[in-house]
Amino acid sequence: MKHIVIIPGNGAGDVTAANWYGWAKRKLNAMEDVKCDLRNMPDPITARESVWIPFMRDEMNCGDNTIIVGHSSGAEAAMRFAERYKVKGIVVVSACVTDLGDENERASRYYSRPWDWDTIKSNTEWRVQFGSTDDQFIPWTEQQQVADGMTSELYKFDDKGHFMNTSFPKLIEVIKKKLE
Repeated sequence: MKHIVIIPGNGAGDVTAANWYGWAKRKLNAMEDVKCDLRNMPDPITARESVWIPFMRDEMNCGDNTIIVGHSSGAEAAMRFAERYKVKGIVVVSACVTDLGDENERASRYYSRPWDWDTIKSNTEWRVQFGSTDDQFIPWTEQQQVADGMTSELYKFDDKGHFMNTSFPKLIEVIKKKLE
C-alpha cells in the first residue's frame, strides 16, 4: 500500500473543503494500492514546526515509504520533515525559504535556520515542485531558491497564483508517474 499525505497550508479551515486538498485525496484514494491521508492540522493558524512535524510523524505515520504533498506552509513542513526523516518523496506547492517579513510565518519557526538541502536530498528518493510566477504570496525568487536547493523536478506556471483552485489535475498526473 502506497502512503501519501497531504499537508495543507495554514489557516485553511476545514481542509477537506479547502482548495484542491479534498479533491486530490479522493482522486488519490481512487487509485489502486494507494492510501491518502488529509487532516485538519493542530495549530492550524501559526502552523508551528514544533507541533506539525511530530503530528506528521506520530499521528499521520509519515515515514520512509510516505509521499508528502505540502502546500504553502505545508510545503515548508514537508521540507523540514525531510531534513529529519527519510521519506519516499516530497511534492511541494508554493514553497518559500523565508518568512517574507510576516510575523505569523516567523512564529512557525520553519525559517529560523538555514535550509539543509543536502539532507533533504539524501532523505528523499525524489522531489517535485509546483510554482507559479503570479503567486500573490510567494515571489518567484523564493520558489526558485527552493528548486535550486532541492534540485526538484520543477513545474513552473505563470497563471496558477497560489494554487488555491478546487482541482489540480497536473498534481495527480505527476504522482501517478512517480508511483509507476
